[in-house]
Amino acid sequence: MSRTVAIVVVSHSSDIAKGTVDMVRQMVGDSVPVAWCGGNPAGGLGTDVNAIKSRIESVWSEAGVAVLVDLGGAEMNAEMAIEMLDEKRRAKVVLCAAPIVEGAVMAATQASTGSSLDEVREAAEEVG
Repeated sequence: MSRTVAIVVVSHSSDIAKGTVDMVRQMVGDSVPVAWCGGNPAGGLGTDVNAIKSRIESVWSEAGVAVLVDLGGAEMNAEMAIEMLDEKRRAKVVLCAAPIVEGAVMAATQASTGSSLDEVREAAEEVG
């Protein structure tokens, strides 16, 4: 289990979510657990609560998980996914109010230094 804050990118577009994570990995390598979630279950634009929850669990870290979203529906579904987590995990997941690409890169860069969840969120939100 990782001791580094993990990052989850949620977008209405799977291409944007995947592309953002590709960029993050190019910047910080594999030092930070990163996952993406984009599109609805039918393959169109949208987000899916269960898929978001699954991605959070896939990169779960005791240090926490920072979630970045692109639009209002993604934020609402991410909040619902976080609520579906057990209480102990829920307390270690935060939504970042940040632009998705810039915020994800800054969050991952900060996480790669071993920073706390609060420090990672602050780094993401500073670019907003």
